[in-house]
Amino acid sequence: MKEYKMFIGGKWVPSISGETFDDLNPFNNEVYAKIPKAGVQDVDVVMGAAFEARKAWAATPAAERAKILLKAARIMEESQMDIAEVLINEGGSSFGKAMFEISQTVDLLNTAAGDAKSVKGETYHTDPTSLSMSFRKPRGTIVCISPWNFPLILSMYKVAYGLATGNTIVLKPASETPVIGLKIAEVFEKADIPAGVLNVITGPGSVLGDALIDDKRCSFVAITGETKTGRHVAQRAASNLKEYYLEMGGKNPLVVLADADIDYAVKVAAFSAYLHQGEICMSADRIIVEKPIVEEFTKKLVELASSLTVGDPNIPSTFIGPIISDKQVNAINDQVQDALAKGAKLLTGGTYEGRLFKPTLLANITKDMKIYYDETFGPVASIIPVNDVQEALEVANDTQYGLSAGLITNDYEKALFLAENIDAGMVHVNGSSVDADAACPFGGTKESGQGREGGAHSIQELTEVKWVTMAKRKKQYPI
Repeated sequence: MKEYKMFIGGKWVPSISGETFDDLNPFNNEVYAKIPKAGVQDVDVVMGAAFEARKAWAATPAAERAKILLKAARIMEESQMDIAEVLINEGGSSFGKAMFEISQTVDLLNTAAGDAKSVKGETYHTDPTSLSMSFRKPRGTIVCISPWNFPLILSMYKVAYGLATGNTIVLKPASETPVIGLKIAEVFEKADIPAGVLNVITGPGSVLGDALIDDKRCSFVAITGETKTGRHVAQRAASNLKEYYLEMGGKNPLVVLADADIDYAVKVAAFSAYLHQGEICMSADRIIVEKPIVEEFTKKLVELASSLTVGDPNIPSTFIGPIISDKQVNAINDQVQDALAKGAKLLTGGTYEGRLFKPTLLANITKDMKIYYDETFGPVASIIPVNDVQEALEVANDTQYGLSAGLITNDYEKALFLAENIDAGMVHVNGSSVDADAACPFGGTKESGQGREGGAHSIQELTEVKWVTMAKRKKQYPI
């Protein structure tokens, strides 16, 4: 067990109170690390450090900011086994998921570095006596709140692009995975980030969240988290007249049409539903299948799901590791038991030991069951048969969420119809609902969020527009 400190103003510091909290390993429930438990006084210090550094960092040439991001990418790649160990033992990631997340994060850092010089303005041909133009400037100090399920890459989307565009950062990692946030600070410290430009504060979101948002030195809030939390952040930020970016939950569909390659569709479905124990905002927990192939598809998916290895995430062959907490296990089981009590059919799984929940597949799902509408965030999926493409669309859109969707078909006319009409911020044809790319827009609609991350979209979110005119000659005013 290691005891960590926070990274504030370029220094490693304990909380002002000296209090700590236990960071638990979700697999064995042992204390993995001791973490500083920050309070409101620490918020004042961290916001002061970031605010003080903001002007110098905004004035730093883009090439210099890019250089630091590129160095951070190299350091992260060199430290990947150390970081993977944290993702596995703090967050319950399988080895494969951890290495995938790290590689994607390295790519994100490199992409953000390349985009540091892509902050563009415009000119307007309006008044011939003036030069009229706009340019984008950093927002200032950004508060970033990140989740526990993909804590590295979902923190880095905000951190990397926030830094690339000239903002200073205060990162508040999830209390379930604080060490990953501190590892991000370690990487950037080695990459020679100036003091105060990146800061990491740890502690309970119930105490720190509102204090960070309410602080007058906070210019913008970026959060990835559950919809309930996102709604609260939006209300709090709006009450302070601050803008925000929200990426929240999902009840994502995978649509499989009758012409699909069934064996391929089964692999996509298993990956979409069960990767990282289904603890992904993009996980497909509604598998919508046309009736002519539903029997064969279901049989093969049951076979594949039943064969997935459940256990210690330190063992490389493990595909499904532990659920993050007992609370989450109980929430998953409550949905499953509610569905079974109301007539659902259990095809495989449905049981758990400790925090190891077996990959579960249900049929005969109806709208009165909790699992039909509520996000599950566990290794549970439902088969929903449909008669045709139109019904598939109606079922796919029968949700308050709108994050991601996958669809499997060789009929590109139907693929285009569904891609255009499914209510989701992201649709992947002949691919998994779980997908992301650093250069592409990531985010959802409805209760899945507002705004987009990635590439030019992050640049737009994390900068603000200023209009400037320059008179070519003296103007005539009626006075």
